Amino acid sequence: MGAYVVGLVLGVVGFAVMAVGGLTRHSHGGRAGHGRAGHGGRAGGVRGHGRGLGRLTSPRFVFSVAMGLGLTGIILHPFLAGWFLALVAVAGGVLFERVLVGPLWDSLMRFASEPALTLESCTGDDATTVTTFDGRGHGIVSVELDGQVVHLLATLQANDRAGGSRVRSGTRVRIEDVDAAQNRCTVSLR
Repeated sequence: MGAYVVGLVLGVVGFAVMAVGGLTRHSHGGRAGHGRAGHGGRAGGVRGHGRGLGRLTSPRFVFSVAMGLGLTGIILHPFLAGWFLALVAVAGGVLFERVLVGPLWDSLMRFASEPALTLESCTGDDATTVTTFDGRGHGIVSVELDGQVVHLLATLQANDRAGGSRVRSGTRVRIEDVDAAQNRCTVSLR
């Protein structure tokens, strides 16, 4: 029966560590990498479930099967023994994951949202000039960020300024660098 207690404890502790890790990551501003489809040609972030071997080796799957195996083994220990109990316990662990934990987890994940984009995520995106740039290469550009139009003070990068390019209102430019603290960016001609 000791192996079943270990399985149950492993599952419970594993889920607790996952929960604490998730809460810590979110409360300290940690964020996963993400992309945006349709912005500068970058691909969208991966979303959804893993398939095949990836799903079988996910921590959630391993911990929920361990918990189910432990519960099944402990409950059925008075009635079954030996390899038959071990086989039924493994089947109980998989059933626990497929019938209880998996559907519950999937329904909870429907409420998860994509992380908010930051100004820094605009690097490499296209922007539109709002004003004609002055002789020193300064102007205002607009970019769409999370469905909102954001205006930034922009400076034309040095090699485009040196070429004597005149940037008029409505010109498409590329954001090369962003200083979010100053609400500024460096742009280049496309």
